[in-house]
Amino acid sequence: MYLTNIQKMKRIIRTGDFKFSDEEKEIINKVLDSNRITEHKETRKFEKNWAKKIGTKYSVAVNSGTSALIAGLWALKYLSEDEKRKKVITTPLTYIANANAIRLSGLEPVYGDIERETFSLKPSEIERILKEQNPKEFLAILPVHLMGYPCDMDKINNIAKKHELFVFEDAAQAHDSKYKGETLGSIGDLSNFSFYIAHNLQVGELGAVNTNNPEIKKLVRKIKSNGRLCSCDICTRMEGKCPEILNNAKKRGDEDFDPRFTHDILGFNFRTTEFSTALANSRINHIDEINKKRQENLLYLNDGLKEHGQILQLPKFSEDVSYLAYPLILKKGSRGNLMRKLENKGIETRSLFGCIPTQQPSFSDLKKEYEGKLPNAEEIGKKGFYIGIHQFLTKEDLNYVVDSFKEVLK
Repeated sequence: MYLTNIQKMKRIIRTGDFKFSDEEKEIINKVLDSNRITEHKETRKFEKNWAKKIGTKYSVAVNSGTSALIAGLWALKYLSEDEKRKKVITTPLTYIANANAIRLSGLEPVYGDIERETFSLKPSEIERILKEQNPKEFLAILPVHLMGYPCDMDKINNIAKKHELFVFEDAAQAHDSKYKGETLGSIGDLSNFSFYIAHNLQVGELGAVNTNNPEIKKLVRKIKSNGRLCSCDICTRMEGKCPEILNNAKKRGDEDFDPRFTHDILGFNFRTTEFSTALANSRINHIDEINKKRQENLLYLNDGLKEHGQILQLPKFSEDVSYLAYPLILKKGSRGNLMRKLENKGIETRSLFGCIPTQQPSFSDLKKEYEGKLPNAEEIGKKGFYIGIHQFLTKEDLNYVVDSFKEVLK
């Protein structure tokens, strides 16, 4: 009955949406006509375009934001060459991919509490952790720019420099957000992005690792292709210019040497497709107008819901933030009850992920260690949720959202 009621609703407000333009349909057809759907010209073009947009020297395309996290962490492990450095300081309130990637990389997540308004990892918590534990056991700090809100990167970078740690920005939800004039994803040693359906620049499934460090770029390119020796941006083998063959075959004394099937490190298959990167190339040109529309939608909803300030913590507005969604914190009452009432009206809701070490079953082994020590993350993990704010919403959609909230909050 519940699902049937939703399906009968004339108006559905989704947390994310995807609509093909005629231009994008033509782009997909061109990929089909090229008879090349694995990584090729569109993917190389995307890597250049996204590096330029974020303000880094390099960008490496992978098949998802999760893959970008894993590939980046493995690159740091190889770059460090210190097996004792296995700990990564990160936020407890974020999508589970962050925590999964750390553990799947053979590393250990260490959690500090967050700011209530921006959901950002507190620099004071990072300092506390490093003071209480041995800094030489830590590999990196992994701040997450959740919902597009920037972390305090100056303080984080200073702490990392003092203790010789890498800074890995999780900018998956922060496409073109700014921090003191700098684009998020360009401030740390490396960053990851996701282009999932609900994100600001959506293509379905696609990820990227951005960096200014040529060694990190080289390692990520190898890791995404099962750790093979090849790391060139564009293969020149068929032109007789392969540098691995020209430079290494003689050294190896092996005329049969083939770098494509020689693997010198462990890796994964994280390669993407031309369809995803071709779509991204088209949508990069519209990211400014997409973010502006999301900001306008947030201000409109904030104005419409301001009378409910005693019940809801509304999202903080900043022109520097590219909003992934419209995050809310329920100050009193049942979050689940409110979310069900909204969904009965056709407004899709999603909880704000949960506090990973204390509220996610897959990390229950950490619950005893962290319970009660992350008050902001635990409260928001229980009371936080979000709804859509994407660029496809109309004024009529937004008015419907405001009216629906007023009705269910009576």
